[in-house]
Amino acid sequence: MPFVRIDAMDTGPGRLDALGRAVHEALVETLGIPPDDHFQILTAHDGARGTVRHGDYLGIRRDEGIVYVAVTLRAGRSDGRKRALYARIAELAHAYAGTEPRNVFVTLTENGPADWSLGHGEAQYVGS
Repeated sequence: MPFVRIDAMDTGPGRLDALGRAVHEALVETLGIPPDDHFQILTAHDGARGTVRHGDYLGIRRDEGIVYVAVTLRAGRSDGRKRALYARIAELAHAYAGTEPRNVFVTLTENGPADWSLGHGEAQYVGS
């Protein structure tokens, strides 16, 4: 059950949709997420009402094409699967949205079964 937030500068709905598809496909392919487990918030920033900032940390030269991808998911994936996810997101973001892989910034936040309510005010992942 990943919950995804994507933030990008000066982008229209077509690019946001392409980024959302890229991230979702990568989650399905690398982590085995069910295809209908699709919860995303996609936000474009215009520099006036909202913006994104970046630096060249760790020697990676980023620019205004940067995309921030924040994924919240239940804990338990190996480092290898996480690395595969990062690589696939960068690959598909480039293929679908033209985003340079150096501009794809991904964070994962893991939590437990009791940290989710998928509706009806219930904790569906917690046993009765």
